[in-house]
Amino acid sequence: MAACPPSIRSTLLTGAALLAIGVAVTGCAGKSNMTTGSIPNSGKPVGTMNATELRSAADSIGQAYEKNPKDPQVGMNYASVLRMNGRNDQALAVMQQVAINNPNNREVLAAYGKAQAAAGQLQQALDTILRAQTPDRPDWKLKSAEGAILDQLGRSGEARQRYREALDIQPNEPSVLSNLGMSYVLARDLKTAETYLRSAAQQPGADSGVRQNLALAVGLQGRFQEAETIARQELTAAQAEANVAYLRAMLTQQNAWKKLAADDSRSTN
Repeated sequence: MAACPPSIRSTLLTGAALLAIGVAVTGCAGKSNMTTGSIPNSGKPVGTMNATELRSAADSIGQAYEKNPKDPQVGMNYASVLRMNGRNDQALAVMQQVAINNPNNREVLAAYGKAQAAAGQLQQALDTILRAQTPDRPDWKLKSAEGAILDQLGRSGEARQRYREALDIQPNEPSVLSNLGMSYVLARDLKTAETYLRSAAQQPGADSGVRQNLALAVGLQGRFQEAETIARQELTAAQAEANVAYLRAMLTQQNAWKKLAADDSRSTN
């Protein structure tokens, strides 16, 4: 199997692989995960908020963070909303302070690694995740997060080994299966990717991020209508439109799917 061409790999790494690292690490925060949860005292899911509401949420949680910057959950929530506002550098600075104040908290270290990855500090993110892991009691979430970072560093063989180690600990975990599938997307093995991503989407607890990854793998194979149907499943109208918009952006950026098809055609001639 040929490696993914550099231009297409760059396209996918800036979108889908960053989604993969998000799926990998957000599980570490449990029910308080701000990506799929609600802002305290608002009750509105973060995924349905518009830009104005997200900015207001960042201001509100920012005030709570100022009052108690050592609180790990407040800090992680604040950093998560900052990232959703595109303020990755500030999110990294927040998580750096939270990690300093909570140096032995594995959830904090995992969130710090996520912030580093979002800011493009992949090797530092990997070091942070490894520091959070304990060999005698390995955490499957950290294994999966490590794999997602390794994939972004181009170390796909090591990445897939980490995903399989995570699945040994937590069999059929949808977020890990999704990350494993995305590893094959990056390698341009779309049929294998689809197999893992379909399995992930069928598991209890699979979220819209998992289905979004499946939709991308299907769309990259040219089955665009099926991909949009998958992207709209089990979501509110606003969430479905956001997923479809993301899918269309990924499929049109640099005409990635056409380049993949052309490359496949040349390889079979």
